[in-house]
Amino acid sequence: MDTFSWLVCLVLFLFLFQLSRKLGRTNRLPPGPPAIPIFGNLFQLGDKPHRTLAELAKVHGDIMTVKFGQTTTIVLSSETMAKEILQTHDAISCNRTVPDALHALHHHEAGIAWMPVSTTWRNLRKICNLHIFASQKLDANQHLRRNKIEQLLADVGDSSRIGESIEISTVAFKTTLNLISNTIFSVDYADSSSNTALEFREILQVIKEELGKANFGDLFPTLAKLDLQGIRRRMAIHSKKMMNIFDKEIDKRLELRKMTDYIPAQDFLDTLLQISEDDNEELDRNLIKHLFFDLFTAGTDSVTSTLEWAMAELLHNPKALQEVRRGLQQIIGKGNVLEESNVTRLPYLQAIVKETLRLHPPVPFLLPRKAEVDIKIHEFVIPKGAQVLINAWAIGRDPNFWEEPELFSLERFIESEIDVKGTNFGLIPFGGGRRICPGLQLAIRMLPLMLGTLIHSFDWELEDGVTPQSLNMDETYGLILQKTQPLKVIPRSI
Repeated sequence: MDTFSWLVCLVLFLFLFQLSRKLGRTNRLPPGPPAIPIFGNLFQLGDKPHRTLAELAKVHGDIMTVKFGQTTTIVLSSETMAKEILQTHDAISCNRTVPDALHALHHHEAGIAWMPVSTTWRNLRKICNLHIFASQKLDANQHLRRNKIEQLLADVGDSSRIGESIEISTVAFKTTLNLISNTIFSVDYADSSSNTALEFREILQVIKEELGKANFGDLFPTLAKLDLQGIRRRMAIHSKKMMNIFDKEIDKRLELRKMTDYIPAQDFLDTLLQISEDDNEELDRNLIKHLFFDLFTAGTDSVTSTLEWAMAELLHNPKALQEVRRGLQQIIGKGNVLEESNVTRLPYLQAIVKETLRLHPPVPFLLPRKAEVDIKIHEFVIPKGAQVLINAWAIGRDPNFWEEPELFSLERFIESEIDVKGTNFGLIPFGGGRRICPGLQLAIRMLPLMLGTLIHSFDWELEDGVTPQSLNMDETYGLILQKTQPLKVIPRSI
């Protein structure tokens, strides 16, 4: 056989070998619903994809393949499968499939939630764990949160005195935004008298709206560069405005730090600037600004939504509300203010936060992961490059893990070791593994403090003849899972 014939045979062999590997891998893909060309399963998703995919998982299994346009996605819908990715295969699935909108200002390269695992990411994560969200650091700025809770009490008290109804989401957002902005900058960003605060709230709202839109660039990556809907362009404009506000705060603080009589503010900004001065290679100004971007965009709506759902569930289940209030009165005492240190002695208050996060995780699908290599799970293979979605909403309602999963029950968490810190894979509203939400410790301080204060300080009356049984508990899918109908209630002083 001549040389040319040998080459032809070799090329043919390699082609058949690669084809057989590809076909073998395809045959081992997890099962899933039939997909149509180009669009895949997009038309099956509906307006509540977390519910749709949970139903499809009952047919096709807790590890399932779907096609979102051109994007192959593996959906995991059980505690067992979540553990496989978040623990067993965490190292090879921890990078992100990044939404096209977050390429604006290269946020996907600088934001801690989205950047690839790297030396920079590890340094940033270490800084968050040791210098920002460590218990002693959060203890040190406890007074900031106490001050915002006092403002919350004053605002709701004003409405109570005149018998005016309030939207829980509105007062929760104001308090959450001020809690975060004070924790970071020691200033109020929900102050209606401040032009900067008003501008910031408007920018934040637009950014959240853009991030919540379905983007052709995510469904059809070959079209991403065209930015057909202009989402990335608008994100860049508004993200730049937010970064400019952060720049002003940083410049202002740097000038103050030059003064000989400067007293450290004990907030996140001071901590990060000190680290940056000590080692600029580990933490520069750009990383600081992108960290703030993640904290504000992720923190405000997730805490606000959870607080509203918690109040709605308590009003929908009056016996649970009575149980939580009874515990508060026994431990805190009528007329006294709830302190963060009291929360560990209030099991029913902790249980309402856990039960709310089980039934209404703020982000129903955890932030998307990407398989860096072929990942074998049981008899299936998640192919390299596939997007991996963990349906936290479905896992929280899995009858194989939870008894009577649709029932709102605080008792399931009384004397239970299950928590939301990422080691119990049946309850993962903040994710798990190395990419668990870095702001978890701050969130689990804020939520029971705000919720317990509202329950302990006021009685609550549904308006317009709404009863606990008729209270609308429908949800709207978006960047954050929110109530379709905002919860409006009348606070009554106890």
